[in-house]
Amino acid sequence: MCRILGSFAAGAAARAARPDPAELSAVSARQRHGGPDEHHVLSGAGWSLGCDRLAVTDPCGGQQPYRLPHLPGVLAVLNGEIYNHASLRRHLAARGHRFPDRCDGTVLPALYAEYGPAFAEHLDGMFAVAVLDLRPGRTQLVLAVDDMGMKPVHWHHDPADGSTRFASEIPALLAFEGVRIAPREDSLDTVLATRTSFSARTALDGIEVLPPGATAVVRPGCRPVVRRRAPHPAAPVGDTQDVLRREVRRLARAEVPVCAITSGGLDSGLVTALAAEYARESDAPPLHTFHLTYRGKWPDSEAAYARSVARRARTTHHEVALDPDELGSLLTRTVRHLGQPNADPIALSTYALFRAVRDAGFTVALAGDGADELFGGYERMRAALDAPDGADWAGAYADALSAAPRMLREHLYTSSYRAYIAEQGSAADRIEQELRSSGPDRMAALTAFETRWRLPAYHLRRVDHLSMAWAVEARMPFCQPRVVAHARSLPSAALRGKRALYEAGGDLLPPSVLARPKQPFTLPIAAMLAPGGPLLDTVRELLSPARLVLGGKVRADRVQKLLARQIERPSQRDALALWGLAVHELWSDVVQGMRIPVGCAA
Repeated sequence: MCRILGSFAAGAAARAARPDPAELSAVSARQRHGGPDEHHVLSGAGWSLGCDRLAVTDPCGGQQPYRLPHLPGVLAVLNGEIYNHASLRRHLAARGHRFPDRCDGTVLPALYAEYGPAFAEHLDGMFAVAVLDLRPGRTQLVLAVDDMGMKPVHWHHDPADGSTRFASEIPALLAFEGVRIAPREDSLDTVLATRTSFSARTALDGIEVLPPGATAVVRPGCRPVVRRRAPHPAAPVGDTQDVLRREVRRLARAEVPVCAITSGGLDSGLVTALAAEYARESDAPPLHTFHLTYRGKWPDSEAAYARSVARRARTTHHEVALDPDELGSLLTRTVRHLGQPNADPIALSTYALFRAVRDAGFTVALAGDGADELFGGYERMRAALDAPDGADWAGAYADALSAAPRMLREHLYTSSYRAYIAEQGSAADRIEQELRSSGPDRMAALTAFETRWRLPAYHLRRVDHLSMAWAVEARMPFCQPRVVAHARSLPSAALRGKRALYEAGGDLLPPSVLARPKQPFTLPIAAMLAPGGPLLDTVRELLSPARLVLGGKVRADRVQKLLARQIERPSQRDALALWGLAVHELWSDVVQGMRIPVGCAA
C-alpha cells in the first residue's frame, strides 16, 4: 500500500526538460502520511514517477519504482495489494522473467512487457498502478485501477502543452506547478444532491479520477484515452458464507499486524467473526477489533452491539471513546485529506477511528464496506423495489441519496444559482436518468448504480483517504471479485434486505445483532448540532451571512432560518443539509490553501 505520483510531458520542449526536484518533493510531501516507510522518485527528460511506500508485503524488498534489469525502460509504481502475485510470478518466471524479491508489485514490469496495457486484466486485488514505458518507439504512460475503484488515482491533463500529471490524492496533485485550481461551479449542488462528487468528476474542474475498472493510456501529445475493462473473471462458487470465508482468510494474511473494524452491524460482524475464526485455526494471537463511540450520552450508539460481536468472536476489543469536543478540530484535517467536499459526518468518525488503529500498532484493518451495495441492504433500495409502476421511484431514490432534498435545495439557492443548475442539469438529474433508462430489472439497476458510481465515490474514496491519512491499509472482503460475482449470481429475492447475508451470519453472530434494525456507522449529527452541541458553533461560523452572501449561491436569510429551525427542533434532515453547506464552505477555503510554494511541506 502506497501513494504514487508522476508526470508525462508531450511537447518537444517539455520532453527536453527534467522535472524540478523541489516540485516533485513537494508533491510527495503532500501524501507522505500514506507512505511513511520509503520515498523514491525517478525522473528524466519530460517524465517523473514516484512512490511513498507503506511496507506491507515483503517489507524488506519491493523498492519502488519497480525496475527489472532485463526490461530497461519499463518502470512501474503501485498503490494497493495484488493478491494473486504469487501465481503471476510463477507464470512469468516460466516465460523467462526473473524477480529480485517477493513484493507483489515487482511482477508489474514483466506483466506489462507480456500484455501491454491489458496487463491489469490479470490482476486480482485492490490497486492503482502507473506504468511508464520509455522504450524507443513505444513511449507511453498507462494508468489502471481495480474493478471496484478501491484505490483511486487522480489526474490532470494540460491541453496547452499536452502534459499529464497524476497522484493518489488531490492535494498532492495540486502541488504540481502545471495544475491549476478551478472549483466547479456546480460543486455545491453536487454535494447537497449526492453528498460527494460522482463518476469521473471531482469538485475541481480539470481534475478527474479514473473510474472503477478503467485503464488510461497516455501517448505523447495526446489526452489520456480511458477505457473500462471487462470485470476480473471470478466464477461464483459455494454459498455466501463459504465465499466470504475464503476472501476474509485471504485478506487476513499479512506480514504486518492485522485487525478488524467492528461497528456492531451485520456486515462488519461477519468479517470480524470469520477473521477471528481464521486467527484461532491458524494458531495466531486473538484478533483485535476496534469500535468508535463518543464520550457522554448520544443517540444511536452501537457500542453494546459491537461488544456483543467481539465477545461471540472472542476478540481483543478496543472501544475508542472520542471526545466530541475534538470534532471541530478534526474537521479541517478531514476535509483536507479528502481533497473535495463530502457531506457525510461519518468522515470525522472514520478519520478518528483509523487514528486509533494506527496508535495501537496496526497496519492492516479489515472492514465491511460494500455489503449494502452488493446485497441490497439500503432502505432506499427496498422502497424503490416496492414502488408501484408509474411511481417516481427514481426521483425518490435520488432524494434519498442527498444531503438536502430537491425542494429544500431549490428553496435555499439564489435565483441565479437555481437558474444555472436548471440550465446545466444537476447530478441528481443524471442519477434519475440513469436509473430510469436501465431496464425493467430494478434490483439490477440499483446494484449496478451503487457499485459502479456511489460505492467508489462515496465510501471507498473516503475509506482510502482517511485510513491512509494514518498509514493504515483498509482491506474490504465484500469488494473482492469472487464476492462481487457471487452477489451478482444470486436471485433478487436473496438480495432484498441482505437476506443472503443474514443467512450467512446465522451461526456466526449474536441473535441481538441479527435481529436489530439496520443502522449505518455514522455520527449523531442532529444531536451534535442541537443547542449546546459540540459542532453547532463551527457550523454557525461557517454559515455566517457575510460568507454566504459573498459566495452568491445560497440565500443567507433562508440558511439562517434553517439553522434557527434546527436549534429549535433538531432533526436529521435539517442537520444534514446544514452540514453539507458548512463542509462545502470549509472546502472552498481549504482548497485555496492547497497551492503552496515549491519546497514547502503540506
